[in-house]
Amino acid sequence: MALTLDAPKWRKMRGMKRLLAALGADEGLTRYVGGAVRDDLLGLPINDIDLATRIAPAEVITRLEKARIKAVPTGIEHGTVTAVSDGHPFEITTLRRDVSTDGRRATVAFTDDWKEDAARRDFTINALSADPQTGELFDYFGGLEDLEKRRIRFIGDPLQRIAEDHLRILRFFRFHARFDGGEADAAALEACTQRANDLMALSRERIADELLKLLGLPEPSPTVEIMLEGRILSPVLPEIGRDAGERLRALIAVEADAGIEPDGLRRLAALLPQDEAVANDVAVRLRLSNKARKRLVCAAGEGAAPARVLAYRLGSDCAVDRLLLAGDGAAAAAIRAWDVPRLPVSGGALIAGGLPAGPVVARTLRAIEARWVAAGFPEGAELQRIVDDALTEARS
Repeated sequence: MALTLDAPKWRKMRGMKRLLAALGADEGLTRYVGGAVRDDLLGLPINDIDLATRIAPAEVITRLEKARIKAVPTGIEHGTVTAVSDGHPFEITTLRRDVSTDGRRATVAFTDDWKEDAARRDFTINALSADPQTGELFDYFGGLEDLEKRRIRFIGDPLQRIAEDHLRILRFFRFHARFDGGEADAAALEACTQRANDLMALSRERIADELLKLLGLPEPSPTVEIMLEGRILSPVLPEIGRDAGERLRALIAVEADAGIEPDGLRRLAALLPQDEAVANDVAVRLRLSNKARKRLVCAAGEGAAPARVLAYRLGSDCAVDRLLLAGDGAAAAAIRAWDVPRLPVSGGALIAGGLPAGPVVARTLRAIEARWVAAGFPEGAELQRIVDDALTEARS
């Protein structure tokens, strides 16, 4: 693992050089912070780049505007400004310290102390910062060693960190699944288990967002097993039984064999009982979108049918979910490559064929559709025979 950032490489990123000049990075006023630093050290791709600065929020905006960089006060009350430099967004936050917290939100005061700002972050690996000019790393809490060992550890007292923001319970497990997946840090796990009920104070949207991110990682099942053993999710999702880990592992194996990418919503379905009413209750409780709710409920449905019939009746997404959950990865992969057809017959065509307008047209269309689906969605002469037979029956 690199012990410095490649400062010239970072400065070549679109919009970066102008931004750093505006924020006095060469004077030690601004550093790279957070996930981008962590991921770059691990050789992972980086997307969003965050910066921390000693400069007060109002002056940040003044400096950006003077440099003709668009400034958007996205979280100005907490010291955060989004800069759009050469069309690329960067989040800039003035150094802060917590004045008070209630587990959901914090009241902050601004500071010029880098360590004080780092101390309010959640995990040691997320508290790293780097000098944009030299690439020098600043590590106040042993984050580099933890990163090398892929160890997720709270900064300071885990109970205090969780009391400041209850979502950190789920964030701990998400980072554990992403970077570790092995034995969890004992102090962190004990604190998360002890404070699991704190999750009930969070908005269900925040819980859903973190949980789906965790489940959408390549291989979250070892981490989920730890969560199930500690009953971490029981306060907010009591429907998830301890045997749910087996279903999740089975689904992940089938996805991998079929070459189908991870999907957090599908994996949530694997954790829940196969019951549409339960799935609907969970989706409503987590305030999922209508589209996500319908998909979760559909995935929980029962009833066997050929793969293409499932896709035609329920849609490709639901069919793929059900097939994977049932262990049929080959059929799921085939459905993903199949364009679901539409019934190539209209009511107007039946009227042109001699049927009087009215209920008989709808009945005949349903009969044609049922036979067409049962026959495997034929075209050409076979389809025409189905239509002709249905017309003959309708006229008799």
